[in-house]
Order: sequence, then structure tokens, then C-alpha cells
Amino acid sequence: MEMLSYMQQFVEVARMKNFRAAALSLDMPIATLSRHVSNLEKAVGLRLLNRSTRRVELTDAGEVYFLRCQSIVAEALIAHEALRDVAERPTGTLRVSMPVDLAIGHLGPILRDFAVAYPLIDFDLDLTPRRIDMQTEAFDLAIRIGPLPAASANLIARPIASLPRYLYASPDYLKKAPPIKHVKDLAHHEFCTLPSSSQQDDIKVLYRGEESVEVKVPTRFCVNSVGMARVLASLGMGIAVMHTELARDDVAAGRLRRVLPEWRMAPLEVHAVTATRLLPARARLFIDFLKSRITTT
Repeated sequence: MEMLSYMQQFVEVARMKNFRAAALSLDMPIATLSRHVSNLEKAVGLRLLNRSTRRVELTDAGEVYFLRCQSIVAEALIAHEALRDVAERPTGTLRVSMPVDLAIGHLGPILRDFAVAYPLIDFDLDLTPRRIDMQTEAFDLAIRIGPLPAASANLIARPIASLPRYLYASPDYLKKAPPIKHVKDLAHHEFCTLPSSSQQDDIKVLYRGEESVEVKVPTRFCVNSVGMARVLASLGMGIAVMHTELARDDVAAGRLRRVLPEWRMAPLEVHAVTATRLLPARARLFIDFLKSRITTT
């Protein structure tokens, strides 16, 4: 059991590449952590880490050992979680990174219901827009919307939902702006859109059944928050592209109206991204819960 504990601590140091950060993550003194890793190196008879004052790096032997230890430690943790599953009392802290707009505009009620269903699970939610490093940061999973970056090739992406997107504008805007009877009329309107990596950011493709139409639209406001685009649209500053759940309250209150309701944009794919296929019970339960509850209409 002591050796397994040493292996778990070595894995954390290797992931963090820093003894201080690993010690904080493991909630133990740095000196104790350093001694345990040294004991592990003596036991295997090889140097696993090259240490410096600021950073540690894996040796060649350490790289091989880290890959094996990572799976062994993960299997051991899953075995413990399986016992909790049998008892139907999953516990621990669920650490999740998720987009701000999706969390605030969509996931609040889902999180509430999940917390009620599993009262022994605590939550550590990261709602910053930054892309966390799943390999080095202690998160169970990250919720991601849209195309996954190339860096995700080493991660496991589980599909959760596909969110349809439509065009929305305020009644005041639609009253003052040129009439919109066809997709091509959008070329004469202003948009509140999110940044894009595409070379043709102002080209929108809309779909109606099997039919698709491209139209070049002028962007007045380019913002990195769909929530802010929603606010601007509700204030009459242009047309915004949103999934239905985010626009629901504003539509019900009469602040927004769907534009060209029979047309839609390409849906947004939502994934749960993890660093491993071996997940603790709390993470697996949460992913399944999201799949069953996220509205896709």
C-alpha cells in the first residue's frame, strides 16, 4: 500500500512538473513528498526525475515509469470508487471547467438537480474562459463547446449534446431595420458575433432542411461572450446567433424574437473532455446526467 501511495505522489509531481504545486494538490509537506519520491527511486533503482530549483523533468526511465504508474494509480482509484458505487454513495469533490455562458445560461438547474441527487459530492467549478491543461491541472473533466483544438488529440472527448442555433433580434431592432424575408436580406443588417478562427468570419451559412445558403453579413460587435451578444441584441444593437436555451427567457419576456425561424445555423457540439478513460464515479455520473438533461431543441 505504501508503494502505491508513493506511485500516486510521483504521478502528481510528474504531471505538475513542480514539487510545490504537487504538494499543494496532495495537501502534504514538500519535504515529505520529496522524501517519498526519493524512496520510490531507491526502490526501483533508477533516477526518475531531474530536479532543479524551479522545475522537475522526467528522465527517460521516468517517462516510461510515469505512463505505467498513471494507469495503475487510475485503476486503483477506480477500484475504490467502485466500492462507493456499490454503496450508492459517490463522494468527493467534482472538479469541472466549463464555459461561462453555458454554465450560467444553461447548467444552473442541472447542477442543482445533480447536487440534490448526490448530496455527498462537493463541487469545484472553474468558469474562466481560459483553456485549462487537463494533463497538468487537477480537474475531473472540462465541458467544451464547438470544434475541439488540435491539442485535444491526447484527450478523451465524450459527446454530450448538439445545440441548435438560431438568429435572434429585438422587436425594436426589427421594426427600424430593413425587412428580413429571405436569408440574403441579412446582408443589410448588423450582427453581434463571437470571434472565429476562420478567414471568412463574416460568412454565415444557414440551413433549412436540406437547403443551405451562404450570406456575407456585417459584424458591428465582435465579443467573446455569447451572453454579451444576447444582451446587445436585446438592446436593439443587431442580430445574435444563440442556442434556444440561452435565448429562452428573453423570448418569453418579449425582448428577443427569432429571425427567419425556419432557418438555423450549424449546431454547436458539446463534449466532456477528460485526460483518461478511467473516471471516478462522480465524473461518470455527472457526464451521464448532463447527457440526459441538456436541452437540444
